[in-house]
Amino acid sequence: MALPKTYQASGVNIEAGNELVRRIKPHASRTPQRGVLGGIGGFGALFQADWSNYKEPVLVSATDGVGTKLKLAFALEKHDTIGIDLVAMCANDLLCSGAKPLFFLDYFGTGRLQPVVGEAVVKGIADGCVQADCALIGGETAELPGFYTDGEYDLAGFCVGIADKSKLITGEDVKAGDVILGLASSGLHSNGYSLARKVLEPMGLESTFGGRTLGEAMLEPTRIYVQPVLELLQTVQVKALAHITGGGFYENIPRILPENTLAEITQGSWPVPELFSLIAQRAEIEEREMFTTFNMGIGMAMIVSPEHASTALELLQKYFPVHQIGQIKSADGAPKVQLI
Repeated sequence: MALPKTYQASGVNIEAGNELVRRIKPHASRTPQRGVLGGIGGFGALFQADWSNYKEPVLVSATDGVGTKLKLAFALEKHDTIGIDLVAMCANDLLCSGAKPLFFLDYFGTGRLQPVVGEAVVKGIADGCVQADCALIGGETAELPGFYTDGEYDLAGFCVGIADKSKLITGEDVKAGDVILGLASSGLHSNGYSLARKVLEPMGLESTFGGRTLGEAMLEPTRIYVQPVLELLQTVQVKALAHITGGGFYENIPRILPENTLAEITQGSWPVPELFSLIAQRAEIEEREMFTTFNMGIGMAMIVSPEHASTALELLQKYFPVHQIGQIKSADGAPKVQLI
């Protein structure tokens, strides 16, 4: 067998990479450009931060991926929404500290670069950045022949935000009597797919579910909560925020609670979407496992004082369903969650 004499002969198409850069520049330009210096394509992304509105500015950073939800994008050959999930997983995490996202970078790795697919992915990332009101400032595209399965790719996202130190949301002021609000999810979001796919894919991704296909329901993008919650923070003190991702209720909510507190969650206080019920019923999955693996229709938990609950509900319900799902109680020892 003849040995390759060029990089392209070994499987790396540099021109395809250049074409992708040309394709994604218009998408990046759609995202907020405040503070961005230069454009896509440089060796480093430049951002000039404006500290004038912050007494003690604190940078907050987050990185994440979208897990095996990517497998659905491959199977359905639909690549223009998975980027929204990527932004959501990072921007929603920043929000839990009360931070406003400033800029976002992505990593896109694939075995053979297809510019049309790459552009669709970056379009979704740009859409997510518009929703999160942050700039798509740069990224990295890696063509790695022999490393990824043909026709597949991987994604990682990186986001940096800003908050005033005195306004950071830490959860340290949470106390018994505080109210837990549940901000509705748009679906499975981006966690639990290793289990969800094994349970639901045998039904057929093209099967009808709720007026669309099952595959479309599973691929529904993660809701981005940034702008409505940041608007709320201008008028209401939010004591704690938990992004309900991997680990569900039982792992994520205790992360925002102080010692000697318990989050009492009232089942039936919000409508659990049918997709979760379908998963549980088909595989006979126990309740605790469902609430540990999935968001169960609540993408973010918010803790506020009782006197602020109605104001928060009124404002947030302009954007998405919100429910009062529980309360904080006193307990001994490490923080925990109890479903009643």
